[in-house]
Amino acid sequence: MQIFRGFHHPGIAPACALTIGNFDGVHRGHQAMLALLNNEARHRGVPSCVLTFEPHPRDFFAAVARKPELAPARIATLRDKLTELANCGVDQCVVLPFDARLSSQVPEAFIDNVLVKGLGAKYVLVGDDFRFGAKRAGDYTMLDAAGQAKGFDVARMNSYEVHGLRVSSSAVREALSRGDMDGVAALLGRPYSVSGHVVHGRKLGRELGRDAEHPMGMRTVNLRFSHWKPAASGIFAVQVDGLGDGLLPGVANLGIRPSLDPQDVNGGRVLLETHCLEWPQSLGAEGAYGKIIRVELLHKLHDELKYDSLDALTQGIRKDCDDARAFFASTRRQTTRDRI
Repeated sequence: MQIFRGFHHPGIAPACALTIGNFDGVHRGHQAMLALLNNEARHRGVPSCVLTFEPHPRDFFAAVARKPELAPARIATLRDKLTELANCGVDQCVVLPFDARLSSQVPEAFIDNVLVKGLGAKYVLVGDDFRFGAKRAGDYTMLDAAGQAKGFDVARMNSYEVHGLRVSSSAVREALSRGDMDGVAALLGRPYSVSGHVVHGRKLGRELGRDAEHPMGMRTVNLRFSHWKPAASGIFAVQVDGLGDGLLPGVANLGIRPSLDPQDVNGGRVLLETHCLEWPQSLGAEGAYGKIIRVELLHKLHDELKYDSLDALTQGIRKDCDDARAFFASTRRQTTRDRI
């Protein structure tokens, strides 16, 4: 998939089949829409294209109003969104900066400047609640009329339901806030995951709990979640891909780490810190830094806790490890019963 920041690039196709949206999470409703988009693109002999925005428009308006509580919790980082769009077979993605200029553009100007002149849209697919332009004044009826006048087809896709539940980014956020990871996986069609480069942290884990049984301490691999308000937070049983052969079981903390100094090396930013229950010996002590890994959050153990001391933190992590092992053991037993 080709990725473009803005549409003023010579590499962008002169015509496309287009859909527009934030696509946070790329859930099963999004996937159904993208499958239809790809099919329509093939019939027309043009590439499929997703137009998305960064930051999220509601992030922008919350910042303008100085009301951060109005910003939506973020399901996925931009990296993960783009990865899932590529997995869905999209040919190109245009990431449009959402700023004051774009937010004030009237619907007619958006159609002319972005859809027609910028992207050469021959087909535009939108959701049933699609609105666009300044003050959300544009809707499907306006877009359809413009398409007839300017030479592009317009289609609208109804809501996608699973077990009678409308699949939406809001539903995914709500399930993540409850820690219902099975429900999240049902909405996404895959386990919820976060990916990125392993970054350096405070390196405290290698000192915590170091003894004869744990000579490497409780070493962690750290990923930055590049948004201040993740939809999920807490302690999770996880699987890690990218450190060795296959998936490695682990326990992870997604959040701000309340037991540690907010002025530490990561500056109080949201981190996903993962302790692998089976550290690959081939990596050695420093072998994970810079690797791109994916962490699947399978089961929430509890919310983040603040510990009064490093000893208490160590004991808390050890209990989390025991609980994660118990989760994986029960999952293996259930899988064996299902096979029988």
